[in-house]
Amino acid sequence: MATLLFFNKPYGVLSQFTPEGRWRGLEEFIPVKGVYVAGRLDADSEGLLILTDDGKLQAKIADPRHKLEKTYWVQVEGIPDEAALAPLRAGIRLSDFTAQPAKVRRIDEPPGLWLRDPPIRYRASIPTSWLEIRIAEGKNRQVRRMTAAIGYPTLRLVRAAIGKVGLAGLAPGQWQRIDGNYNDLQGTFNA
Repeated sequence: MATLLFFNKPYGVLSQFTPEGRWRGLEEFIPVKGVYVAGRLDADSEGLLILTDDGKLQAKIADPRHKLEKTYWVQVEGIPDEAALAPLRAGIRLSDFTAQPAKVRRIDEPPGLWLRDPPIRYRASIPTSWLEIRIAEGKNRQVRRMTAAIGYPTLRLVRAAIGKVGLAGLAPGQWQRIDGNYNDLQGTFNA
């Protein structure tokens, strides 16, 4: 029986238990031993992390070969129109690889989204907007690089879901433990 932890990672926390430099570690939040992060999230990004003690499940979540879709809420500088978003939907060339086509749409600020600590920079002369971006890859800083490549730098990035598992009302720094047999992250959990 696998142990799964769903954690809402705050800004400034690494996807590892040990802190480094100015970044905090997971040990500050999660007292559970023997679990490991399944898929990383940058220290300056927020949102859902899944931790597990099941190596096969960890690989299934993290390995892009399994095409497990991740959903991100992305606050960008500026207001991209449909033409600006088209390259993301087509698969955009970045410096070291071509990103697979993403599902992208403009959204309102997600309801119930917490304030970031520290807050993002605010500039009165430059508006911001929100995108929902769904990708099955997960290369280093990929979403940030994708929005920068179309001229709309990411100001805030929140991973809202991995497969069908979402944040489920977890506040930043909160986690939930689930013990059972997780058949398929694209499907349902059997406790």
